[in-house]
Amino acid sequence: MLRHIARRLLLAIPTLLAVFTIIFIIVRVAPGDPATAALGDYASAEAVEALRERMGLNEPLWRQYVIFLGDLARGDLGRSLITETPVIDQIAFVLPYTLELAFAATLIGLLLGIPTGVLTAVRRNSMTDYVGRAVSLVGLSFPAFYLGILLIYFFAVRVRLFPSVGSAPFSEPAQNLHYLILPALTLGLIETAYIARMTRSVVLTILSDDYIRTARAKGLQEKVVLVRHALRAALIPIVSLVGIFAISLIGSSVLVEEVFARPGLGKLMVGATKQKDYTTLQSIMVVYALIIVVINLITDIVYTYVDPRVRYG
Repeated sequence: MLRHIARRLLLAIPTLLAVFTIIFIIVRVAPGDPATAALGDYASAEAVEALRERMGLNEPLWRQYVIFLGDLARGDLGRSLITETPVIDQIAFVLPYTLELAFAATLIGLLLGIPTGVLTAVRRNSMTDYVGRAVSLVGLSFPAFYLGILLIYFFAVRVRLFPSVGSAPFSEPAQNLHYLILPALTLGLIETAYIARMTRSVVLTILSDDYIRTARAKGLQEKVVLVRHALRAALIPIVSLVGIFAISLIGSSVLVEEVFARPGLGKLMVGATKQKDYTTLQSIMVVYALIIVVINLITDIVYTYVDPRVRYG
């Protein structure tokens, strides 16, 4: 187990190095000069040159790359070109809100999607199956921002059950949860649709396997057959799907953060792009890369519990 985790950690190092290199190249080969973009087209040549000097853009490319990696190794993400504050402070403030939203949405997707998928598979071609498949298809068809607007209209404007926009500090957990419910439902219901359809498809395939028929022939209760045999085997592709969606939720949360006016990593990236804040944008991309690697590592660790054969692969 520990050897498997250590091997995955070692494999993550060249992956991160490759991603950081791509980020470094993309930011520097993008059309336009970062200093001119930050100061505007009407800035004086002296001001632009001074900013280029401060950003290290006058250095050779290889030296910029070495400085870039050295700063990352020290945890220094630089300073915002707009606010002059350390970028790491801005990210440290908004990142918990994005992670909170992604975790809550994933939890909703698992709690609703897996039981729905199992139920529709067990009652194949029944009214329950038809309704479950139809609802999941609707969930797949809804864009996140549109579903968020609908939830605001029904539960914040008409019923006045939840706040429509904003967030609460983590020091007030009850209030924070109150603001979190609608955004989490927006992403969680969409993920529920994907997980339900995946679970149904996998469980249907597993229920036709020989070992399931053998388990039933031995007189095991149907609940035992479903939970201990069918569902456990179905968790392997479900874990893969959840890992993929956890990564996509981190990125797609920007739409929900904009609709609900929540602080978050995606919203910070949109602001940095609009303001042409080169340093902040580069740092956010680095943090995204780190998050993706961590989620992949967690998925691999979960694999070792779901399917012990993985650790020997």
